Amino acid sequence: MSTPEKDTAATDSRRFKLIPLDQLTPGQLALSNAIKSGPRAKLASSGASKPGPLGGPFNVWLRSPGIGDMVQKLGEEIRFRSSLPSRLNELAILITARHWTSQYEWFAHHKLALEGGLDPAVAEDIAQGRRPAQMAADEAIVYAFSRELHRTQGVSDATYQAALERFGERGVVDLISVNGFYALVSMCLNVDRTPLPEGTPLPLPPPGK
Repeated sequence: MSTPEKDTAATDSRRFKLIPLDQLTPGQLALSNAIKSGPRAKLASSGASKPGPLGGPFNVWLRSPGIGDMVQKLGEEIRFRSSLPSRLNELAILITARHWTSQYEWFAHHKLALEGGLDPAVAEDIAQGRRPAQMAADEAIVYAFSRELHRTQGVSDATYQAALERFGERGVVDLISVNGFYALVSMCLNVDRTPLPEGTPLPLPPPGK
């Protein structure tokens, strides 16, 4: 599922319109406060760090506060307490964003991946649908595992064993989880048609290009 192809982001494309803070229900307000007081609020690229209504996937989750709270807590665990280093966690997120052609997800996490130490050339190859030409050994394992998981709905014995030997059982579970969680995030963003900041070119070409 991909958003309609356009040259730049459309500011009015979202299906779930932003909810002013003074119009939130008690349940929505509690969820908004939980997100805005958590670690995401410290990240400039996060929809939780801006004043006013929540943006990004958080705006979607407000429509079902009970699920939204569980989802945001799971995301916080995956983002900030994973056994995988940030560089590898963000690499898996970029692979997921590319698989789903989730423009907002890529926009939000590309900078974080580079800040975590990922080579910009690796990110660019993934954006263009290519296997990166130069990856560290641990990055190649994450790439193979994540791509195979998305494309075949499982992983081979060889791929599993490589991840297990490098990251251990917890690392394998954390790797599965980051891919699965950001598939959910991609679904929410793509269904919503969450826009990028006005005038921002879409960072990902359409699938197959």
